[in-house]
Amino acid sequence: MDKILRVDVSGDKPSYVEEPLGDYAGMGGRGLTSAMVSKEVPADSHPLGPENKLVIAPGLLSGSAAVNAGRLSVGCKSPLTGGIKEANAGGQGANVLARLGYAAIVLEGERQGEELYILRIGKKGMDVVQDASLEKLTNYQLMERFHGEYGKNGAMISIGPAGEMRLANSTVAVTDMEGRPTRHAGRGGVGAVMGSKGIKAILLDGSEAPVRRPQDPEAFKQANKQFAEGLRRHPVTGQGMAAYGTNVLTNVINESGAYPTYNFRQGQYPDAERISGETQAELEKSRGGKASHGCHRGCIMHCSGEFVDKDGNYVTKQPEYETIWAHGGNCGIGDLDAIARMDYLNDDFGLDTIEMGATIGVAMEAGLLDFGDADRVMELLQEVGKGTPLGRILGSGAAVTAKAFGVERAPVVKNQAMPAYDPRAIKGIGVTYATSPMGADHTAGYAVATNIMKVGGDVDPLSNEGQAALSRDLQVATAALDSTGMCLFIAFAILDQPDTFQALIDMLNAFYGLEMTADDVNGLGKSILDKERDFNTRAGFTAMDDRLPRYFRREALAPHQAVFDVSDQELDRVFAK
Repeated sequence: MDKILRVDVSGDKPSYVEEPLGDYAGMGGRGLTSAMVSKEVPADSHPLGPENKLVIAPGLLSGSAAVNAGRLSVGCKSPLTGGIKEANAGGQGANVLARLGYAAIVLEGERQGEELYILRIGKKGMDVVQDASLEKLTNYQLMERFHGEYGKNGAMISIGPAGEMRLANSTVAVTDMEGRPTRHAGRGGVGAVMGSKGIKAILLDGSEAPVRRPQDPEAFKQANKQFAEGLRRHPVTGQGMAAYGTNVLTNVINESGAYPTYNFRQGQYPDAERISGETQAELEKSRGGKASHGCHRGCIMHCSGEFVDKDGNYVTKQPEYETIWAHGGNCGIGDLDAIARMDYLNDDFGLDTIEMGATIGVAMEAGLLDFGDADRVMELLQEVGKGTPLGRILGSGAAVTAKAFGVERAPVVKNQAMPAYDPRAIKGIGVTYATSPMGADHTAGYAVATNIMKVGGDVDPLSNEGQAALSRDLQVATAALDSTGMCLFIAFAILDQPDTFQALIDMLNAFYGLEMTADDVNGLGKSILDKERDFNTRAGFTAMDDRLPRYFRREALAPHQAVFDVSDQELDRVFAK
């Protein structure tokens, strides 16, 4: 993983060049995407203009024998937020790209015309081919077309019609172990930037691409073993997620009164049990689906699965907690089969399920459809995929939809929709929503772990005390973690088990011949956030952008009758030096 592939889409046909890492040596994942975007993209440029770049980077440990190191970072200036963006995806892409020797693929330059291209990369070389027949193909149609090329040993990175239309809520899809486009770099409209460059899909041929070797094989082997044992013995990463997937959180968050329902009007959904992880797993097993499955080779947590219909036919990958909340409880839809079909449509068209579900909630608030109307939701998703005028509004996200229909109650920060935790009842995650450079993003600093699950400590979710420090520390740690290629969910184990955290550091040291300490990891996270916040400042962001919508301070949330009352002064001190 010692080179960068730059693809320049200017001219009659995209050209490409390989170059050494240079100033980016020692970086990976989010650390590399944010460094490149911060340095090479003018902060005041238009996200869909020629100055923006899309950076696709595996993590520092991707492509090695390290367990759970298959996360892929996709970075750019966001069409949704207008700030810096790193969106993260599982699937096979990161490991294959790393084993092919690439620390990053950079799509840059000004596209000429509306031609679409396929980029093929393998050990024997690469090429770029124009193909007009790709126009408006969905991600699953691309899979049908190209599965024979990448399916066995490789991966496909692609955009659906949403990215092709440059919609602000469009994703970059990454194929899973079965070659299906089910893992998405979802947040911030990264698919629109890929679409603006005219690259419809990147086919990675992983045949003859060896596993990356550490500098100290024995030390790496021992550290990896200890790390895997730590994941297996933790009750969340070793038991709960494998049994019920990420949707294990539905009952937990609903019981805590922090489950946003009916466009964030109340904190509990009366039909939560019908769409819970426990119900979902039972349904999948009874139909012959899979309630436990990894999204990439090397995953040992197996929090994904396979959802099938009543006849045992594949519908979609096991919908995640966020998806089931977004299209379920948030929209008043207590039907797992309907939610699974919505998940498939989002994956197929290339849409972020969090943003799409929140957008539909806003549309319901506006009276465009009724809460609970699953059939109409699927009709609207089809409109987005077709690019009708209404579909383009909805495909631009919750903030745009709220403006179009005159709705104040849009649950967004920096124009990005909030995920499945109400910030009034989990105030640490509210601080993360407000202050993360990424916009409202639970993964940027997952305070839910400590506020609700009591992982890594215990901070009362309903108190305004200690939330700013909690969020800051988690945002720093997460930025570093996102650089390794490790799945975010390892955080449960490393927060509770110091020896598991040390094993992760030992892996990095053995792989690269380093002598990093915990303080060095902390410093890495801080340096990444400094770059991201500096970019946003140059893009015009101020302290006023680090705020939740005012109605979260004004409207009390049942059942706790809580408001978000972490002061603006506390928010401003999160990253004060």
